[in-house]
Amino acid sequence: MSIFKSGRKAPAEGAVKAFENSGGTLGGGFKVSFGADGFEAGLYEQLRDNVPVIDACISKIVRLAGDFKPVCKSERSRRLLDEFAYSVPVGVSGRSLYTFADMYLDTLLTYGKCIAEYTVDSKTGQLSSLFVCDPELFEVLPDKVTGQPVFRFRGSKKTVDFKNPERILYTALNPTPKSPSGRSILKGIPALADILTTIYSCIGNNFDRAGNLRYAVTYKPANDADIQFAPQRAKAIAEQWTQGMQAAKNGVMKDFIAVGDVGIKVIGAESGLIDTEIPVRQLIEQMISKLSIPPFLLGLNWSSTERMASQQADILTSELEYYRRLLTPVLLKVCKSFLTLAGEDSEVEISWANINLQDEEALARARLYNCQADEILHRLNTSKGDN
Repeated sequence: MSIFKSGRKAPAEGAVKAFENSGGTLGGGFKVSFGADGFEAGLYEQLRDNVPVIDACISKIVRLAGDFKPVCKSERSRRLLDEFAYSVPVGVSGRSLYTFADMYLDTLLTYGKCIAEYTVDSKTGQLSSLFVCDPELFEVLPDKVTGQPVFRFRGSKKTVDFKNPERILYTALNPTPKSPSGRSILKGIPALADILTTIYSCIGNNFDRAGNLRYAVTYKPANDADIQFAPQRAKAIAEQWTQGMQAAKNGVMKDFIAVGDVGIKVIGAESGLIDTEIPVRQLIEQMISKLSIPPFLLGLNWSSTERMASQQADILTSELEYYRRLLTPVLLKVCKSFLTLAGEDSEVEISWANINLQDEEALARARLYNCQADEILHRLNTSKGDN
């Protein structure tokens, strides 16, 4: 039985509890809190929920990583592996090895690490399902002697004793000596998101103030006689103004007629809304540069030349190749384990499809140029032989 569904719980103290520090509150109203080991618990989900461009970037990366296919030399092994790849259960409701790869990469990008496990049916001895763990439950530290990853429940000082440690799948994104368990692709973005959500919050407040028009009706008495009746006249003006505004809601237009010096002004009309286009664009540019997604893929119509768009696509391709290199060992381990448990040849490779049609076109053009060059060389050699 998988540890991720066995009902075993982490220690009550500090398992999934966020230890608050002076991180403060982001402008959008979501809180920055850090775990005891520095893990930014819950922050990354909140960033994706509150800043749509961040969620769109990660979703685009997962989809653009492309399709893959396990390849075997044996025809029987290939059929079994294809059936397994399309039908293996993943988590509670997922199915197929491709769904598992998407979940694995999404978790890896968001948290900077991913822990998963495959289970084996006790009756058939076959690989039966795949699970992706919630990384907030575990912290990963290097063993002081071997340097291998050691897992333990968050907030606990004892390591987790897995019954079958060979079934654990683990990948760290951008590890460093200070952060051996990996760093999220969103590292460094919370400060920008704080400013961006503050701007959006202010825009909403300004539209509440100036967008929903409110009026100031002022009555100025002309002489002492008017001053004596000022309260009664002000009350009458207020009643008639209210009736006129209520009638407008029902589609009935009424004119407001008053005697004396009566002034009507829109509250806040003197100060216009602050132009936020430039600062918002600068913040989004910083985020996109961190996530390595070309703006045109997100529907952002920023001016760029065709050559610049091509260069951005090349940069994205290199990023996607890096993520593929991280996924390939995990997928190979799953496929080889399945074939071994099934008693088949465990020789398998992961064949990735080209990222886009531009790659296909470039490869086809390169083959054409090579063939033309070979033909020219063949003609030159033939003509020299004739002479």
